[in-house]
Amino acid sequence: MPPNARTASAYPPLNLEVHTPRLSLLGATDDLLEQLVPVVREGVVKEPPWPFDDPISHYKDGPEREWAWLRAIWAGRGRVTEGFWRLYFVVFLYGRPVGVQDLIGTNFSKFGTVDTFSWLSAESRGQGVGKEMRQAILHLAFEGLGARQADSAAFVDNIASNRVSQALGYEPNGMDWDTRRGDPAELRRWRLTRDQWRRTRRDVITLKGVAACLPVLGIPTPRAR
Repeated sequence: MPPNARTASAYPPLNLEVHTPRLSLLGATDDLLEQLVPVVREGVVKEPPWPFDDPISHYKDGPEREWAWLRAIWAGRGRVTEGFWRLYFVVFLYGRPVGVQDLIGTNFSKFGTVDTFSWLSAESRGQGVGKEMRQAILHLAFEGLGARQADSAAFVDNIASNRVSQALGYEPNGMDWDTRRGDPAELRRWRLTRDQWRRTRRDVITLKGVAACLPVLGIPTPRAR
């Protein structure tokens, strides 16, 4: 099913769309997740840099890997409170599913801060797609939801992710730790304010379905721009 043939859902977050000239972020319905399963199945990580210990980064073959990934998304879609929500998107590049892009809000109504998470198929890397995915989700966060700040983190040896943050105007925001393959590893943290985002924003990015989604996320009206 091509992205332009989607059936509207009764649940507004699944109708969210973000479009750039060459890619689309579409709310992760079950139909779109099924289209992405073959990409996840082929995406087993076999060499460094190792990613986070999350369901899409398991270092084993399926079908257990795909089951864990789907269960994590189903559970995450259902966990929506005033203090926490996570929006899941399937990324389509020229109409082909290539990865995921998430936007996470913790106490967003109080602080206006978000985190981002993404995963991209190996064959789609090195073409600027990761940067464009981040630009798209930041446009949703700042322009659509009225965020004040976006945070990001990557392991210190994940050169590509850290370069994306630098290129988009993030500033260093300290160090942290997380696990990969069960072992602790150091993270580099980044922060992007609204003013910093404005310097690199792209006006060719379009949003769809935002207004209907705001009450679901506890955002009754857009923040002052």
